[in-house]
Amino acid sequence: MLAAALGGRPDAPLHILCLGAHSDDIEIGCGGTILRLLAERPGCTVDWVVFSANPEREAEARASARDFLVGAPQATVVVKAFRESYFPAAWAEIKDSFEPLRSIEPDLIFAHRRRDEHQDHRIVAELTWNTFRRHLILEYEIPKYEGDLETPNLFVPLARSVAERKVQLLTEHFATQRARPWFRPETFEGLMAIRGVECGAPEGWAEGFHARKVVMI
Repeated sequence: MLAAALGGRPDAPLHILCLGAHSDDIEIGCGGTILRLLAERPGCTVDWVVFSANPEREAEARASARDFLVGAPQATVVVKAFRESYFPAAWAEIKDSFEPLRSIEPDLIFAHRRRDEHQDHRIVAELTWNTFRRHLILEYEIPKYEGDLETPNLFVPLARSVAERKVQLLTEHFATQRARPWFRPETFEGLMAIRGVECGAPEGWAEGFHARKVVMI
């Protein structure tokens, strides 16, 4: 398996944009990778955008982001209130909310998969590619009842301590989701363990992503 690194020095700070339809999506999809990047690359700037949250879930989202982004000296958290599960009906309004993001010019973007079965996730993925045409976009995966997971083509190995911290923060911050049968430590640990096997991660843990377009220079 070929290994690759982000451009510049291995410890060079990055400008990272994280996009999630719902208040826990970013943490589930790429929380471990965010923790690793911020630990390895001091000085990163992060813009963290959640598109749907009621007041209770907004409080959860902001508290969670604060802990996941503790290593980022410059971090902006934006939480919007589009109606959950109705994103296709609000496509134009959500697209308008993407327009101010064009000025960010991130080095790396994390967003949903275009083939995700959840309609809200797909809209965010579609508008991410519509807005950012010359950027590195890594599509993260969300385990769910629909069973829509596919084989990633990019993996980020994680130390056991990072994987455990991700799960700890998820279960600590999202009390509103604990009643959901899939929202449990075993779900998040199991997926990271499988991705760890698939990429031969040194400590057995990894997150998987779909990289639609990568340019070698």
